[in-house]
Amino acid sequence: MDIKVHSIRFDADQKLLEFIDKKVGKLIQFYDHIIDAEVFLRLDKDQSSENKVVEVKLNIPGNDLFAKKQSKSFEESADLATEALRRQLKKTKEKQRGL
Repeated sequence: MDIKVHSIRFDADQKLLEFIDKKVGKLIQFYDHIIDAEVFLRLDKDQSSENKVVEVKLNIPGNDLFAKKQSKSFEESADLATEALRRQLKKTKEKQRGL
């Protein structure tokens, strides 16, 4: 699976990029046919501490899955987003088996 990470208006360090690669890469365990993933890292403009936004778009045959999460750190946001996508992948797999 090809994973593209875009950090918007800042430069993400290597440690964060590797963490996101590892997290998103694990999604292949739940659904074999993932084509690619696009991850957007963004700092929200508001001054609250929970201003780290992670958006993940998974491209699967016939569909796109999307999750957007915001929290205090990019790692926590990535955790939440991949967990949401894991649930979506399981639902997609169940629907396909039901057909």
